Amino acid sequence: MSTEHWKVLIIDDEEGIRKVMSITLSDAGYEVLTAADGESGLKLSDEKSPQIILTDIRMPGMDGLEVLKQIKKGNSNKEVIVVTAFGEMELAVRALQLDASDFITKPIHDEALFVALERAKGRYKTRKEIEDYTEILEERWMDTAEELARAFDFQNNLIESSIDGIMAWKRDGRVITFNKALQHMLGYFKDEVIGKMSFDQFFPPGGAKGLKESLYSEAYGGKNQLFLFETNLISKTQKKLPVQLSARVLFDEGKEIGIVGFFRDLREIRRLEQQFTDQTQLLHQDKMISMGRLAASMVHEINNPLAGILNYIRLMIKIIKRDTLEPEKIKKFPRYLGLVESETSRCSKIVSNLLAFSRKSEMKFAEIDMADLLQRCVMLSQHKLTLQNIQIKTESDPAVPPIWGDFNQIQQCIINLIFNAIDAMPEGGTLAISSSFEAGEGVVQIKVEDTGCGIAKEDIPYIFDRFFTTKEEGKGIGLGLSTVQGVIDRHKGSIDVRSKQREGTTVTIKLPIPTPDPDRHHPVHTGHLSVYWLL
Repeated sequence: MSTEHWKVLIIDDEEGIRKVMSITLSDAGYEVLTAADGESGLKLSDEKSPQIILTDIRMPGMDGLEVLKQIKKGNSNKEVIVVTAFGEMELAVRALQLDASDFITKPIHDEALFVALERAKGRYKTRKEIEDYTEILEERWMDTAEELARAFDFQNNLIESSIDGIMAWKRDGRVITFNKALQHMLGYFKDEVIGKMSFDQFFPPGGAKGLKESLYSEAYGGKNQLFLFETNLISKTQKKLPVQLSARVLFDEGKEIGIVGFFRDLREIRRLEQQFTDQTQLLHQDKMISMGRLAASMVHEINNPLAGILNYIRLMIKIIKRDTLEPEKIKKFPRYLGLVESETSRCSKIVSNLLAFSRKSEMKFAEIDMADLLQRCVMLSQHKLTLQNIQIKTESDPAVPPIWGDFNQIQQCIINLIFNAIDAMPEGGTLAISSSFEAGEGVVQIKVEDTGCGIAKEDIPYIFDRFFTTKEEGKGIGLGLSTVQGVIDRHKGSIDVRSKQREGTTVTIKLPIPTPDPDRHHPVHTGHLSVYWLL
C-alpha cells in the first residue's frame, strides 16, 4: 500500500496541535482527518475508516484510553498511536496493554512521529494480510493443489514475519509451530522445539496448568480463548520473560485438536513502568528534602508565638489565683485571649500548610489560582527568608486566569526555586516572585528572580541533569531543578533559566491555561495582589 492510500485520523483537543500535525502528515503524502474530542473522533473513525488513529490521552469528556478501548472493541484492525505528556508513563503503559501500536510524547517531534507511523503501518498490513487470507479460506476459493501450496507458503511467511511470538501445540502438548519472534524472545532454535518439546516446558512450575484453566474458563475473553492475559515464559537460559498472551483452542469437526497462542514481549513495558516508579520516588524524595529544610526553620517561627501564648495564659492564671480580682485586670482578659487565639491560629496555619505540602498523593489536576499558590509558597518559606535577611516581592496580576494542574506539585516547584534563590544569597538580597498572563501565547508566566551569586556559564547546560549540583558537599544532591523540569513537562509547560554571575538568576515558568469548559468552575479574583515583603 503506497503512502497516498494511508488515511490518518488525529484526535486532540488542542487546535494548534491538530493543525501542525495535519500539515506535517499532508506534506508526507497522508490523507489526514481531524477531530477535537473523543466522541466526534469515534464517529469520524466509523464514517471514514482510517487505518491509523493518533489520539491524545488527556482530553475533556472521553479520554484517549476510552477512545482506544472503543476502537479495539469488536476486534478492529485499526492501529492506534497514543500521544502523552512527558512523565505519563503509567498511562502510556496502560495504552500498550490495551493493544495500542505505540506511544509518542509531547512536544511531538517529526522523527518520533514517523517512526511510530511506520510501526503502525507494519502492524496494520500484517493484520490485513491475515484477515484477507482467512477470508480466502472461508470462501473456499482454493480448489487446486497449486493454490493450496501457495496458500501454505503465504501462511508460513505470515507466521514467520509476525512481530508477536506465535506458538501452537497439539492436544498432547507437543509444539508444532514456533516462529522467529519466539526464537528471538526465548533463545531456542526452531529445530530444538518443534516435535521435541512440550508447551509446558516454556512456563514456570504450575504456569501451564493455570493457563489452561484460564483458557477453558469464561474469565478472559470467553470460553476456549484468552485475551490480553499476562503471564511469564521461561527462556533457554532459565530467565523469566513477562509476556501478554492471546490464545484460542482449535477444533476440527467439534473435536479439540490443539491450541495456538500469540505472545507479546512485555519487557519494554515493564522497563517503562519501573522508570515511572523511579520518577515518582525521586519526586517524593525531593519533596521530603524540601520539607526538612522548611521544618528546621519553622521550629523557631512556631516557638515564638507559643512562648507568647504561654506567657499570657500564665498571667491570667496568676490574676485568677489572687484573693480579689481587680476589675481593671479582668477587663484585660478579652485582649489577652484575642492574642492567644490569633497566635494559636498562626501556628495552626503554619503546621497545616507544612502537612499539606509533605503529603504524598497521586497527581490530581484541578484549577489553580496563582495568587493563592504564591501566597502559600511565601508563607511556607517566609521564616527562612527572614533568617537570611532576604527581602521578597510578590506580584500577581488580577488578569491571570487559573491554570490546570496539580497544586501540590506546582507548589513544590516554586518552593524548590525559592530555596535555590536563598542558597544563592547567603549574605541577603532580594527575591521577586511574579505571575502574569501572556495572552498571545495562551500561557501563565511565573518568574522567580534573585540578586544572588548567579550560575557559571559553563554550568547552565547541565543544571537540569539529575544529581548535578554546584553546591558544597552535604548541601544539595542535585534533584531540585531536575524535579522542577519533570513536573513542568508533565504539565505541558516550559522552563527557562537566565543567569549572570554576581548579578543573579531569573527562572521563568510558562504553563498553559485550560481549554474553556462552561461546566468548569472558575475561581473569583478579588483584585490586584501586589505585596512587598520586608523581612
